[in-house]
Amino acid sequence: MTSLGRHLLIDYHGCDRELITDTAFVRKVLLEAATRAGATIVTDVFHTFNPHGVSGVVVIAESHLAVHTWPEHGSVAVDVFSCGTKMRPEVIEAFLKDVFRAKTSFVRELERGSAPC
Repeated sequence: MTSLGRHLLIDYHGCDRELITDTAFVRKVLLEAATRAGATIVTDVFHTFNPHGVSGVVVIAESHLAVHTWPEHGSVAVDVFSCGTKMRPEVIEAFLKDVFRAKTSFVRELERGSAPC
């Protein structure tokens, strides 16, 4: 079997609560993370929840990045799904850990779209 894509599930904890409440900031850094990783951005959509929290998706030619924040817990969940070998998802993980000022991160990686060789 061979994989058609990589899917990183990333959880950040101990994040700066003000930063992860700011929808414009979260959007800006997700777009920058995609660019830094070598992704081709197609479009994006972000939503601010009341009383707090941000969700967003960046559609990329290679697949997508998705984010959800829980400012009340200082937590952020990010999915990075990439097909092909050009994009570097690990760049996204390190960059977002830094900009969200996360104290810890936990990454799980899945192979997606397994297909016969």
